[in-house]
Amino acid sequence: MAKVRLNNVAKTYPNGFKAIHGIDVDIADGEFIVLVGPSGCGKSTLMRMIAGLESITEGSISIGEREVNNLEPADRDIAMVFQNYALYPHMNVFDNMAYGLKIRKVAAAEIQSRVNKTAEILELTADQLTRKPRELSGGQRQRVAMGRAIVREPSVFLFDEPLSNLDAKLRVQMRIEIKLLQQQLGTTSVYVTHDQVEAMTLGHRLVVLNQGRVEQLGTPIELYERPSSLFVAGFIGSPAMNFAPATINAAGTAVQLDGGVAFDLPAGAFSDFCNQNVTLGIRPEDLALAGSEDSSRTLVTRLVEHLGADTLVHGHFGQNQTDMTIRLAGIQDFKIDQALALHIEPDKIHLFDSATGKRLG
Repeated sequence: MAKVRLNNVAKTYPNGFKAIHGIDVDIADGEFIVLVGPSGCGKSTLMRMIAGLESITEGSISIGEREVNNLEPADRDIAMVFQNYALYPHMNVFDNMAYGLKIRKVAAAEIQSRVNKTAEILELTADQLTRKPRELSGGQRQRVAMGRAIVREPSVFLFDEPLSNLDAKLRVQMRIEIKLLQQQLGTTSVYVTHDQVEAMTLGHRLVVLNQGRVEQLGTPIELYERPSSLFVAGFIGSPAMNFAPATINAAGTAVQLDGGVAFDLPAGAFSDFCNQNVTLGIRPEDLALAGSEDSSRTLVTRLVEHLGADTLVHGHFGQNQTDMTIRLAGIQDFKIDQALALHIEPDKIHLFDSATGKRLG
């Protein structure tokens, strides 16, 4: 195992396009860190730079105590799991898992021992070890791809969107297996995904990337409860956070939407931002139904989605008909165009600077 350090890492292509802008991240020994963000944000490029599949144009990358900028991938003591499995179709499962060890001229008895031990960890049967990849399901092939990485006993695992080709049910199952596997092995791991649910459930910490820059780095709970920007607030959480233009009142005690609707703010929390134009953020699960006597804040329903454990209510809010979504527990029925009075605790409100998108308070 080893720590990984990215020091002012940047990538500029020959055409002048800068894909990665001076990234600094320290990954602790044994940590599971997730690079997350939308398509094109630079997460796979950054992963490939750690692996040595992309050169860096500025900064340095260290694995353990070694700077690896100029080392070939094979010399970095890493193992990578790809989204397309990258298995050799003409080899059986055993030979696919053993191939890297054979190239390194590991003794046959040691290869047999490592492959068998890894197959047991991944619940691959002796029969499956004799099959070709085409004879396996998608989940089994992904296990083989992970097994090929595990048998090498690397210092660092790199996962490049390994679950994106699996169906929804299998994705959940494999996500749990990867989490349990990392807990068991304790190997430093870097995982790339665009799926924020994967990121939230897998990572000890998340690196949220936006256009080649680190937008925020922290634990899943830190990013969920205190997103540093509108970008993070909108990306982390499902359904996404509700946003609306608003203004903090002259006393700093409430935030007012266009049309006169107001929400109370925590006492003294925003006293430095009186009369400032802001973007109000409210998570769907933090909105609650108020008593019928409170009609100053109402949502007019336009769509109801029943998810079994939850009900999502989509509607228009206020005179300007701002889109808003509420997440309620259980199965609840509402009519279209029904007016629902809303309530939110002041400490659940998020405010962002309208000009910069940065968090206030």
